[in-house]
Amino acid sequence: MVALKLHFLLIPSLMSIMGAAEYMMQDAALLRYIDQRFLSLEKRLEKCNQDVLEYVDEFREFSRMVLSRLTGLNSDKGEVKREVENLLTRIEHAQRDIDYFGSVMDSNACVEVHEDLLKEQLLEEAEAKKRLKVMLNASCDHVLEGIRSLKVVKKTGGKHGSWMKDPGKKHTKIYLLSGSVNNVILEFANIMTFMENNQTLKARRVPLPLPWEGTGHVIYQGFLFYHRHGSLNEIIKFNIQRRSVADQMLLPGAGRIPAYQLSPQTKIDLAVDEQGLWALHAEPETGGNIVITKINPAAMAVEHSWDTPCSSKDAEAAFMACNTLHVVYNSPSGGSSRIQCVYDVLGALNAHINPGLHFPKRQGGHSTVHYNPKEKQLFAWGDGSQIIYKLHTKQK
Repeated sequence: MVALKLHFLLIPSLMSIMGAAEYMMQDAALLRYIDQRFLSLEKRLEKCNQDVLEYVDEFREFSRMVLSRLTGLNSDKGEVKREVENLLTRIEHAQRDIDYFGSVMDSNACVEVHEDLLKEQLLEEAEAKKRLKVMLNASCDHVLEGIRSLKVVKKTGGKHGSWMKDPGKKHTKIYLLSGSVNNVILEFANIMTFMENNQTLKARRVPLPLPWEGTGHVIYQGFLFYHRHGSLNEIIKFNIQRRSVADQMLLPGAGRIPAYQLSPQTKIDLAVDEQGLWALHAEPETGGNIVITKINPAAMAVEHSWDTPCSSKDAEAAFMACNTLHVVYNSPSGGSSRIQCVYDVLGALNAHINPGLHFPKRQGGHSTVHYNPKEKQLFAWGDGSQIIYKLHTKQK
């Protein structure tokens, strides 16, 4: 019985001792963990210090190198400065020598040189005029004396448009281009087909990949030349048979104002005469006067330009005939059309004249007036009518 009581008294004591031992073990583990963490931090701090020392050494080495380079640059700068000063001194000496030689030269020699240059310049100008006459094949020996009669061939289309023939020897086809903005040409076999009542049904429609603007287009040597719609001064060369664009060019100075005040839809008016392809337009720099430009149709390049005294004010159309510009004027309300300014690019004085030639038997304006050098006729478009004017000429 006594032994049983002792047993019950020893159990709590043993439990207390075991609990204390367990706590001691946990504390020991915590101390080991803390010690390891401190060791790790100390190693990292040591590595950081070592890196900083390496960075400091590297920076010091780089600083020494930079200072050495800068010192070298300063010495080079001084050397360059000395060389420049030496060169300037030599230039001053040379300039004094040149001034001296210039002062002792015979002045008559300079006069002779200037006279030689003047003679050479005059010879060049004379040669340029000869080349220009050869270029234009100055074989035109007639001038326009009057507009004898008219024939209204057809009335089709709106207020603006143009119609024409290719002035080549074997061309009989008629081309109709209706409207100031469009992209379809109507091609007719001949003028008789064009005059028939159902002529539009017999026409061959030729679509253009790029639409035209204005009414100043021409057909020459199988190509349609026209001002491209939406462009300032781009001229398109279109192959009618192949239905493709063959070339294009920009006409300097053109496209900013209308070529004719009474035909504002046309900024560039192309023309054909005995000497080939021309372009007519007005420029603000000329006070609105008309500018003539000769174009090489094969190269699509400008050959020469002339500023004329012919004003675009109250002008409705113009055409080239035998190297000569003829400007057609009218009243804004639409009266009798008349030619009041003529300018021959190869004239003796290049002076304009006012022949006062009236278009016969007709009141109203023209959208286009184009000259056909083969037939010596004007193909005009007036208020929707297609008109032919026959011309009377005389010897120059």
